[in-house]
Amino acid sequence: MSAERIAGLTSWHADWRGLKVVVLGAGVTGFAAADTLVELGCEVLVAASTASDERRELLDVIGARLVTADPAGQAAALTGFAPDLVVVSPGYHPDDPALLAADGVPVIGDVELAWRLRDRTGAPAAWITITGTNGKTTTTRLTTAMLAADGRRVAAVGNIGTPVLDAIRDPTGYDVLVVELSSYQLHWMEHVAPVASACLNVADDHLDWHGSFEAYAAAKGRVYERTETACVYNLADPTTERLVREADVVEGCRAIGFTLGAPSVSDLGVVDGVLVDRAFLDARASSALELTTVQELAVQGLSAPHVVEDVLAAAALARAVGVAPRTIRDALRTFRLDPHRIEPVGEIDGILFVDDSKATNPHAAAASLGAYEHVVWVAGGLTKGVDVAPLVQAAADRLSGVVLVGTDRSSFLAALERHAPGVPVTEVTAVETGEVMAEAVRAALDLASPGDVVLLAPAAASMDQFTDYGDRGRRFAEAVRAAAT
Repeated sequence: MSAERIAGLTSWHADWRGLKVVVLGAGVTGFAAADTLVELGCEVLVAASTASDERRELLDVIGARLVTADPAGQAAALTGFAPDLVVVSPGYHPDDPALLAADGVPVIGDVELAWRLRDRTGAPAAWITITGTNGKTTTTRLTTAMLAADGRRVAAVGNIGTPVLDAIRDPTGYDVLVVELSSYQLHWMEHVAPVASACLNVADDHLDWHGSFEAYAAAKGRVYERTETACVYNLADPTTERLVREADVVEGCRAIGFTLGAPSVSDLGVVDGVLVDRAFLDARASSALELTTVQELAVQGLSAPHVVEDVLAAAALARAVGVAPRTIRDALRTFRLDPHRIEPVGEIDGILFVDDSKATNPHAAAASLGAYEHVVWVAGGLTKGVDVAPLVQAAADRLSGVVLVGTDRSSFLAALERHAPGVPVTEVTAVETGEVMAEAVRAALDLASPGDVVLLAPAAASMDQFTDYGDRGRRFAEAVRAAAT
């Protein structure tokens, strides 16, 4: 089948019948792609390293073939199947043997496929796209809440957990999809044209996958391509502004900045504790619209500086599609952060314990550490090739002590010895998952004084000792509760 025909398949109502498609990956995303393509009449082969028994049964029920094998085996299966198209799940590296075996075959991601098929239920939903090293899930949820408060039928999809392909097949349809995008998903995206988009920040992360900071930043910058109305960026992060400047957007699209300081014309910011919009009003040269206050956000646990930034970014995206300031304020009054995001989990003898297990990289951990004056820091895990020394140097004056967990400790120890030599450090020796956090909490209590915060902000991924960051955070909270009894 010609590449020209594949390129022309840009509608649910196009003729997809008989198309031979390999789907790489059998997780949530891979299954959604396979299910969609079978419904379109395609012949589908799913190739993956593993698949649960339940997933195997479901793929059999829908009529997709499944091959589980190592990368070389997946490559051989792909070659033998001779596909017309490959749909790749996030995380497959471009030099994966299966993708190298697809030489000459068009390769797209699930987000790109969903964009092509978005007209299944009639008029397509508008898309708002969001990325960033940190804060994207919170901003996605905030934006969704603001749109829902405005009466829009809206869904948060993508990297947040619900595949975009599931949303575009909802029989009742949506007005807006708020699409959280990882750098992996953005790498495979080609034609998505959002009504509004945001890159919240760019810091070292996933360098082992992308190969360099510049390649990682370039992937993040794809979120702005073809944006119609507003590209939202962080005035405190010059990289995001550069990515906006370099993006090919629709004529008339505006660059909208957000800042924790006083905003200039066309920005959102904070003035005397009031969050204001100086972008989406006719008289923006001389006035601004009040959105909420830092004091009101504090009631909801939303007043940490990096969370205020997320609120401003979400408000900018919501304003870009016409949500009124009063509606934004109403939505914020009932909003709650996700678990494991700067979540207080207990207090023992005047020492507050906070779970920010979702801080899986130094940039996220820096935001958490910056929210407290005196911290016993629980850190460590899989660092993914990222240097933690700048984080330790910036946080050194706040540290009352450090408790190290996880396998990648050498970089933490070296950075602490160099930049925080007077800070006491305890290494957790337990290796069993069920024992790690109990020992960490005991060690933190030995280091902390009344008024300190014991902060789980690992600056590293969790899969060396835990199932995921949620498992790590839950075990930390359980250990705190056990220590309090």
